[in-house]
Amino acid sequence: MEETKKSAQEFLDLIKKSRRGKFKVYIGMSAGVGKSYRMLLEAHSLLKNGIDVKIGYIETHNRQETHNLLDGLPLIPRRKLFYKGKELEEMDVQAVINLRPEVVIVDELAHTNIEGSKNEKRWQDVMEILDAGINVISAVNIQHIESLNDEVKAITGIEVKERIPDSVLAKADEVVNIDLTSDELIARLKEGKIYEAEKIETALKNFFKSEHILQLRELALKEVASQVERKVDAEVTKASVIKHERFLACISSNEKTARTVIRKTARLANYYHSKWYVLYVQTPRESADKIALDKQRHLINHFKLATELGAEIIKIERENVSKAIIEQCEKRNISTICIGKPHLTLWKIIIATNVFNELLKKLSSSDIDLVILS
Repeated sequence: MEETKKSAQEFLDLIKKSRRGKFKVYIGMSAGVGKSYRMLLEAHSLLKNGIDVKIGYIETHNRQETHNLLDGLPLIPRRKLFYKGKELEEMDVQAVINLRPEVVIVDELAHTNIEGSKNEKRWQDVMEILDAGINVISAVNIQHIESLNDEVKAITGIEVKERIPDSVLAKADEVVNIDLTSDELIARLKEGKIYEAEKIETALKNFFKSEHILQLRELALKEVASQVERKVDAEVTKASVIKHERFLACISSNEKTARTVIRKTARLANYYHSKWYVLYVQTPRESADKIALDKQRHLINHFKLATELGAEIIKIERENVSKAIIEQCEKRNISTICIGKPHLTLWKIIIATNVFNELLKKLSSSDIDLVILS
């Protein structure tokens, strides 16, 4: 009975997914890169191709080039609300759903709605529209993504208040990066294409410093690459996936050259712009109540170094080291295992437990490389 209910729910989820609208998100490193402009260009293109596209909400920020693109595009009237004695406007979500366009353009995904609106955030409005079967094209800046909030604050010194959960981006069918060099963006700012004249000098001294833009640009590029990788993992069959480099550095508790193995693996991963891991397999004789204090200190220092260099730490308890390594390789799509030279303890464990041959045998039937680092 339980199995039948589970099967029915899975089929219902599949039906809902097929009925749900498609979701496209443009990401930029900052204001002024051209997200709204690009969305409006796409709207014109869709309209010319006979697609029923409407503007649910667009924010031109009085930028003339962007504003001019509104000509000829059907706009859904905004909902007017009074808040603290002022008449303000919000996207009319119900009007969008009632009109049922094939595609709706919704700008400023991280926007906080006026108090008294049905949903607190615009991204929640978008989820409602998607659930109604309407396709949505939207946009957001990299600094508005929840998990990047601390990094953006460290770069710019500014804590961004309006944010979207990472799960919103994860639901996007397509994520596109709108990219400019820092010189191009600063030139646009100085030409008055982003902010009004009185705001330009302040912006140049704060958010629009060249070093800030460069780091935000890197965050945006990484985020889009990460979204594409997730899409490949979810939608492309394993047999046809192009293998990306992923490194696994294997260390043991009293491995004197573990720091070298970690650093060299970090350099390899950095060279290939790839994800990497540090694996420590805790055998029964190194359980918490048996391991020496100095070995514990070594491990803590190794993990700290690896984290600082960008690794993800994997610590597992297993009796069979070789099997543990292979399990992690399969689980995390590892392309290359990195270990120290034969005099190291990890190697001795492998030889002593007669599992090195087992490891080699497994590797020989896979595409995983084994690198022995000096």
